Amino acid sequence: QPKSKTRITAQHRLVFQEDTVFFRDGVRRIDFVLSYVDDKDGEKKQERRREFEANLEKAGLELETEDKSDSKDQKTYFLKIHAPWDVLATYADVLKVKVPFKESDVPHGQDVPLEWLSHPFRLPDHVMHPQPDYFTYPFDKNKMDFFLINDKDTFFPPSTRNRIVFYILARCPYFKEGRKDKDKTGIKRLLSNGTYTAAFPLHDCRYWKRARNAECESERFNLYKHWARFLCFYKEQPLNLIRKYYGEKIGIYFAWLGFYTEMLFFAAVMGFICFTYGLLSYDVNMSSKEICDADIGGSILMCPLCDKKCPFWKLNSTCLSSWQSHLFDNEGTVFFAIFMGIWVTLFLEFWKRRQARLEYEWDLVDFEEEQQQLQIRPEFEIRCTNRRLNRITQEMEPYLPVTSKCARFCLSGATVIFWVSNLSQCVSYRLAVYAAFASIIKDPMRKIQLVGRFITPQLATSVTASCINFVIIMILNFFYERVAIWITDMEIPKTHLEYENRLTMKMFLFQFVNYYSSCFYVAFFKGKFVGYPGKYSYMFGNSTKLRNEECDPGGCLIELTTQLVIVMAGKQLWGNIQEALLPLIRNWWSSRKGRHNPENHYSRWEQDHVLQNFSQLGLFYEYLEMVVQFGFITLFVASFPLAPLLALFNNILEIRVDAWKFTTQFRRPVASKARNIGAWQEILNAVAILSVVTNAFIMAFTSDMIPRMVYLYAYSKEASMRGYINNSLSIYNISQIPKENMPEDDWYRDYRYPPGHQKEYTHTMQFWHILAAKMAFIIIMEHVVFVVKFFVAWMIPDVPSDVKARFKRERYLIQEYLHNYEVERLKLQLSASFITEPQSEMSLMTPDNTSIILQ
Repeated sequence: QPKSKTRITAQHRLVFQEDTVFFRDGVRRIDFVLSYVDDKDGEKKQERRREFEANLEKAGLELETEDKSDSKDQKTYFLKIHAPWDVLATYADVLKVKVPFKESDVPHGQDVPLEWLSHPFRLPDHVMHPQPDYFTYPFDKNKMDFFLINDKDTFFPPSTRNRIVFYILARCPYFKEGRKDKDKTGIKRLLSNGTYTAAFPLHDCRYWKRARNAECESERFNLYKHWARFLCFYKEQPLNLIRKYYGEKIGIYFAWLGFYTEMLFFAAVMGFICFTYGLLSYDVNMSSKEICDADIGGSILMCPLCDKKCPFWKLNSTCLSSWQSHLFDNEGTVFFAIFMGIWVTLFLEFWKRRQARLEYEWDLVDFEEEQQQLQIRPEFEIRCTNRRLNRITQEMEPYLPVTSKCARFCLSGATVIFWVSNLSQCVSYRLAVYAAFASIIKDPMRKIQLVGRFITPQLATSVTASCINFVIIMILNFFYERVAIWITDMEIPKTHLEYENRLTMKMFLFQFVNYYSSCFYVAFFKGKFVGYPGKYSYMFGNSTKLRNEECDPGGCLIELTTQLVIVMAGKQLWGNIQEALLPLIRNWWSSRKGRHNPENHYSRWEQDHVLQNFSQLGLFYEYLEMVVQFGFITLFVASFPLAPLLALFNNILEIRVDAWKFTTQFRRPVASKARNIGAWQEILNAVAILSVVTNAFIMAFTSDMIPRMVYLYAYSKEASMRGYINNSLSIYNISQIPKENMPEDDWYRDYRYPPGHQKEYTHTMQFWHILAAKMAFIIIMEHVVFVVKFFVAWMIPDVPSDVKARFKRERYLIQEYLHNYEVERLKLQLSASFITEPQSEMSLMTPDNTSIILQ
């Protein structure tokens, strides 16, 4: 903001033209820009624009138009909007914008010992812009002298200015005064019907170069240089600068993402230690040694894994997968599963504390209630024609009748159930793929050679099914997204916060089914309802001939690991490529169509015009991506301890990719407020509780740990794992296998009595011992983890004690300063009245209802 109010001459304006964020006079700041193109059939659009702009001027905004002849493409008009002080003050009062009124005298906490260790990770002060703390209070236009207003032009920061202007644009009508077209309101409808092509606030300068005008802000340049570049991955994020430039809502997102990434470091280290233990105990794995032994595993002939097409196979053909399974299915995995149950509680509790500190520092403590009362969605106002009295504001406001609301919710619920029911397609697909592979590979000793490694048909089926399942997930995401938005629009939520919360719940439910259904199937259903030779179970009944799929001979855990790695890693890789390349390609294409000169030849508004628009749901998708990842590293982490390490590497890249997008590829978004991460907090809490249950069931029913422990402590004569493989197999007389189950051209995994026994082919007592041990393990693990979780949550307060004390102190001082201010103002009013009408004595009441006597 120029300190001088002197008008800039044409010669000076030419120098600063490319980087200026001011009107032609060089004094009035551009708070918002609208663009449009005059087309041949644009009479109606011209009429709308004339009425809309006339109403904007009536609202007090100042406008300036750049003719298309002055733009480089010779097609686009740019309407620049400036909000003068009176407009800003009026709507800051309406929106209850908190502003400083006195410098804080509350002392900060003491310096942390060994703070010098964090010095390499800190950013310099000229980037962080440390500012003194102020006591703040909602702006009141009638108490102008109460606030610290040194310069009206800089009192409201650009983010607050563009938020106020957008609030006016969203509610300004584009019909003549006196008409009853109440639906013809707001910039959103004008953008949707093509009257305007874009509406956006301006960046303050080019991201790769400081503004030429030294008195102009260069916050975008600082953000790019010290935040968006990948070489800064080890540095702290300038959260206060992000909040100042983009608003609190985006600031909260990056604060949460940074904190989540920091906490992932501890989980990644512990997971790597667990994986290392599996590697170091590789050579003492007696079960794999017996499977690979030619005299043990090579002499055991196993029953076919499918009807007709599948041959008999030798147990030692699963040697490789048994070794691979041991890397993730070992004693260390139990400890890691318990650790992650506690880690997720610590993460959520410490984030609550971090969030409470940000709420206090960023003046967001009471924001949500104000937003619920004030910021009604324009779509709600347009579609709800009924009016009723608001008991709080005592004003007439639109509302949705109960009957209409119930009908919309019923239709919404039925649609959600319909789409969620598509889960069964994943199971049917896997059965079909398995049958296809089995029909190709008929030779019992044949294997598929891939990249110098031998892969069994079952493992090949698991890998290919997981890859194609990932493709299906990406396709279904396209439909799920649009269905969720359509359902939420149909419900007509009243406020923006309510809209986002409802959309969040629906989208996560769809994504939960879409991403996790295949993992749940492999972990808890595959191989659990197979039956036994001669009495196999079939999907959808015996008439379908689709035999229930058995686990890979190496166990279901290695298949779950394969599924998790492919879906999780594939999603992260595809997401980063999509986030980085799509905006870059779109911006290159849009600038290529209308530009013939270097970018620095264009004005600030033309440079921003070709950038991608950051939609209202842009941040929603960023949260969704991270919360889905959070589900992967918590719900199924017992099967893959390296999942937090993959997530850590991804998030380090994700922070910088998102920062790069915001600073270079997107227009400056309209600043908006949010006191927390919204409905995502409840989703994270639900996932955290569910993760304890899923990991306990994975260790009990998917892993072979419990059967191994039961054998070691109850059935092994040598108190070792020697002989476990023979003990875990049952014998079947192949002459009793029905003809339809026999392969075309005597062992199987289970705990059943052999042929000739009086309880032939029924479960042995060891089976029931193992089942009891599994249930006991689930109960013990869940109770231990839940007790620790709730104890930790109880021990750690949600709000830090120093923040709570500073908040109470600030509330007390605010009341005191307000009281003194009102008393002084009353004294001044009475003094002025005494001059005109002298009185000997007067009694009056102060705001706290105490009586004072003035003489």
